[in-house]
Amino acid sequence: MPNNTPKIDTGFASAVGCYILWGFLPIYWKFLDHIPALDILAHRIVWSFVFLVGLLAFTGKLAAARREAAAIFADRKKVAGVLAATVLITINWLVYIWAVNDSRILETSLGYYINPLVSVLLGIVVLKERLTVRQTVAVALAALGVLNQAVNVGGLPWVSLSLAVSFGLYGLCKKMLGIGAITGLTLETLLLTPVSLAYLAWMQNLGRGVLSPDQPVTALLLLGTGITTAIPLLLFANAANRIPLTVLGFIQYLSPTLALLVGVFIYHEPFSASHLLSFACIWAALAVFSLAPSKAPARRELTAARETAK
Repeated sequence: MPNNTPKIDTGFASAVGCYILWGFLPIYWKFLDHIPALDILAHRIVWSFVFLVGLLAFTGKLAAARREAAAIFADRKKVAGVLAATVLITINWLVYIWAVNDSRILETSLGYYINPLVSVLLGIVVLKERLTVRQTVAVALAALGVLNQAVNVGGLPWVSLSLAVSFGLYGLCKKMLGIGAITGLTLETLLLTPVSLAYLAWMQNLGRGVLSPDQPVTALLLLGTGITTAIPLLLFANAANRIPLTVLGFIQYLSPTLALLVGVFIYHEPFSASHLLSFACIWAALAVFSLAPSKAPARRELTAARETAK
């Protein structure tokens, strides 16, 4: 018993730490809101890859990662899965960065509240799972919240739905692939790095490059995107290995809650009665969903995928 206590405490602290970092991540992107989202994304991909390779080398895991990567590339189905995951995480990152810098933090928050319920629906459609009565109620409440947002806020909340769906599908790919967290993200950024470097070189050639000695703070923030991507990932990986996924599942809502507070109280995004009703429906759905007994892996998919989202 005494030997287990530090392990649980460390895991819990890691979980809280990673979700706090993800919750406050919009503030980091806001410091770069003078740069096009596509440029930020390209830099994030490149510097994440550099940081992750350096981390694997520093921890002595680079050789093992290479062997795992070689085994993956020898399997056509796994290659297709990695490519699909790469496309999905690219869409997720791009939409998230653009939305934050376009003053849509509340919509990103709503998207990550909706995500666990999207994972449930994907379990039904793809994995042929069955909903319990409580899960059916939860999905209906979430649908009501999205419908209210569409009717009263003027159109479907496409940012929220894009984030939730791309993230849910990404989680499904990761579950089916069964690749380690750091190795998976390293492979995904590896595939994207040549394209990102070509784009950045092209922009630099056009005189529209965003890295400049005249803007050292911006340059440092862009270089730091690799760290802001990897550090929460490492904390999450530690937490997932040390605490029950049910506990991790509850803590995960800290992230969109903090993002909601950041959007309303720091960046003063409008939060109307219609917004409150939509969020209330989602919160009620999550409460029902969290209490619902289930053998489905939807929560496991969600927590496994969150290692690289945002």
